[in-house]
Amino acid sequence: MTTEKSPSGRPGAPLRPTGPAAPAQPASPGGPDAYETPVTTGGPDEPDRPVTAGGPDRPVTASGPDGPDTPATPATAGRPDRRGTPMTAGGPDGHETPMTTGGPDRPDRPATAVPAYPPDGSRPGLSGLAALLPAITELYVGLHRHPELSGAEERTAARFADWLAADGFRVLRGVGGHGVAAELHNGDGPAVLLRAELDALPVAEDTGAPYASTVTAPGPDGKPVPVAHACGHDAHLACVAGAARWLAGRRDRWRGTLLVVGQPAEENLSGAHAMLRDGLYERITPPGDVLAQHTAPFPAGMVAHAQGPLLAASTALQAVFEGDGGHVATPHLAADPLRAAAASVLRLTSPASPADRVVVTVSSLRTGDGGPSANVLPTRAELRVSIRAFTEPALERATAAVERAVREEAAAAAVPSRVRLTVLSRSRATVPDPDLTATVRAAHRALFGAARVTGWPGSAATDDFPLLTGAGAHLHGHPGIRGAYWMLGATGPARWAAAPGTGAAAKLAALPANHSPRFLPSPRLTLETGTAALVSAALARLV
Repeated sequence: MTTEKSPSGRPGAPLRPTGPAAPAQPASPGGPDAYETPVTTGGPDEPDRPVTAGGPDRPVTASGPDGPDTPATPATAGRPDRRGTPMTAGGPDGHETPMTTGGPDRPDRPATAVPAYPPDGSRPGLSGLAALLPAITELYVGLHRHPELSGAEERTAARFADWLAADGFRVLRGVGGHGVAAELHNGDGPAVLLRAELDALPVAEDTGAPYASTVTAPGPDGKPVPVAHACGHDAHLACVAGAARWLAGRRDRWRGTLLVVGQPAEENLSGAHAMLRDGLYERITPPGDVLAQHTAPFPAGMVAHAQGPLLAASTALQAVFEGDGGHVATPHLAADPLRAAAASVLRLTSPASPADRVVVTVSSLRTGDGGPSANVLPTRAELRVSIRAFTEPALERATAAVERAVREEAAAAAVPSRVRLTVLSRSRATVPDPDLTATVRAAHRALFGAARVTGWPGSAATDDFPLLTGAGAHLHGHPGIRGAYWMLGATGPARWAAAPGTGAAAKLAALPANHSPRFLPSPRLTLETGTAALVSAALARLV
């Protein structure tokens, strides 16, 4: 999910399962390049037993630094005395829009108790899922340790493609860059696509996890940058891989065509476009429905659906200010690009229109040639600006206002700077199809119980997911493709309980959000819930 490397999105909690302990199970390799050592787990019915990976020389606890994955109490995620209290969420920027845990159809309805899972740890109707969790966890840990930047996802794509090929999918590699597309026919029926992202972020991980990334790689300018899965794409991939394996192994449960896409370059909003331009829907069966999910820092074990826009539309602008240089002793005699850029930053820090739910954020300011000298006026300064809104008209108005402000600041000096504006990327709002969303939400409520399925108020984060649906018909020619997209809780119960604050809003504000160096999903509950959510959503359509 793209948050332009700065706050601009936004994102309630489960009962502890009961039942006798399940024996530890070895991980299946999941492909020819299986990671370092086997993964063992006590199963989801034994939440206090950590999942480990990495071997005796490098132990990894997959429950993460927040402690064992014991689900929290529903409704207010740790406040059983106020089960009907509204929560606030909205995605990675912690925007405090009300969200309730009683479900989007009855926002004032308190959550209800959820039946215990069966003794084997499986979800009702999803037998065998627990047995896949070690392999899913192993895949996740390996992806987390080895992140790759947008457009450079070669290893990640190979790992994902090998996993799918091992499960009998027809696999296409190198679609639109490092994109992966896979197809599994199982008789006549609908075509449903599960989508996840391959890329990571230029962020230095600071989670303290024993499986934390220490990777560096060349950035766009060739200089080395740290790389980390600070947005949860590794978890998304692992969940899609797990769902694909479960469905491939149980073809008696569904009919139709199962499609899987591992999309590159989501963070710079170019990957979906590149795959479609490379003939994605000509090389696989065009889907009728596309399904996706995204982690957010609300309690793990829950999912959240929106009514209306789930994610915002966005425009990313680059503003380049140029002058001819000069001496700092006589700034009135020369254009000063840095001064014009700095003035623009101050002017653009306030939302253009709160009524339109517009978010304007300057994510970077750089000068081109000042170097270490304190007595030289730079000849160039560059700004990058993110503009987010939930409707196209609001986005157009905000973008025009930003462009006008930048030009006015450049012209305001005694010697004006020259300015060039470039659109780096654009994305549409993610508005899930209401009928498909109702079907998927009903499947989730039947699987998880009402207490674990909540509402989502819409987040100013953005995604290029809509291009894979009918919104991208100008690229692929299929206007009838529907999309369903939901949010996946990723904060473990111990970490949630320890977060400062007495209510959900305060806890969400205190917890590390997506794109933070300290963002880390709690693997056990996140992977189990995310995999089950995808399987149940696919089964709701593959009939």
